[in-house]
Amino acid sequence: MFRKMFLGAALTAALAAALLIAQQTPLKPKIEDAIVQKGEPEPGADSGVEYICPMDPDVRSKTPGRCPKCNMILVPGLPDPREYPFQITMPAALKANQPVRLHFHIEDPVTHKQVTDYVEMHTKLYHLFVVSQDTMFFNHVHPIKQADGSFILDQTFPHAGMYRILSDFYPDGGTPQLIPSTVMVPGEGFKIEPAKLTADMKPKHEVNLTAELVTDPPEPIAGFKTLLFFKLTPDDHIEKYLDAWGHMLVASSDLIDLIHTHPAYEPTDPDNGAYKQVQFNIIFPRAGIYKIWTQFQRDGKVNTVVFNVPVKNLE
Repeated sequence: MFRKMFLGAALTAALAAALLIAQQTPLKPKIEDAIVQKGEPEPGADSGVEYICPMDPDVRSKTPGRCPKCNMILVPGLPDPREYPFQITMPAALKANQPVRLHFHIEDPVTHKQVTDYVEMHTKLYHLFVVSQDTMFFNHVHPIKQADGSFILDQTFPHAGMYRILSDFYPDGGTPQLIPSTVMVPGEGFKIEPAKLTADMKPKHEVNLTAELVTDPPEPIAGFKTLLFFKLTPDDHIEKYLDAWGHMLVASSDLIDLIHTHPAYEPTDPDNGAYKQVQFNIIFPRAGIYKIWTQFQRDGKVNTVVFNVPVKNLE
């Protein structure tokens, strides 16, 4: 259902060594370096064809169609997961607060040729998240496909430090990929240490809406499902953003655990057509404080609301 990465006790030393690697050679992270949590599969039928959403595998049907969550075409069964070799190339010397062009290359694991065809997910071929080590910088962007099948992105890293980049794409004929990378940006004030987060569940007001977050259970427990309910006000004119009612990125304070997910259900209130609340389902892998960026669109404006959610161990 999901895949996970641990860096272990040598996190600081390993990331410091990565600074040299990031400046000299392309990074080749593995899919297992992140959590993939795009659904909670249930056992399928014993016979007959079952159509499954490749993005939300808990969505299954006996007939062809589209996923009600993400609008992707249901496929007749999912192929075995395959990891696609992936690398980022960039200038040898990165500088904070200066634009840099990143090149993304994806290779077919069988033919070892560069992939040229991709399946569109949420209206884009490639979703990418950038988060700074202190979690103060967040960016959800979309690299541009080139004629040879590679992608490019012009990105500015606002200050020195470590950044985590999460790539989300779907090679045609393969399986959806969620791949993290680590980029080190040298400069004044560079240091490697986890963000010092404190719980923050206060309502958040952004461009043109206010979001309140309530969790069930009220104190989330690591390893168990947590329901996250967002109450949006005003609750009218809420629109899909990139073909989903919301986009969420969850990160542990050390940026080891990353989760990318979307709402569990349609949020429509059948009484008046307003959107009283939007529900996400999450399994937090460890105790700690997680930063959650959630994006909603209202009246054509994208609102990014941020909460720090404390998670405890089962007592």
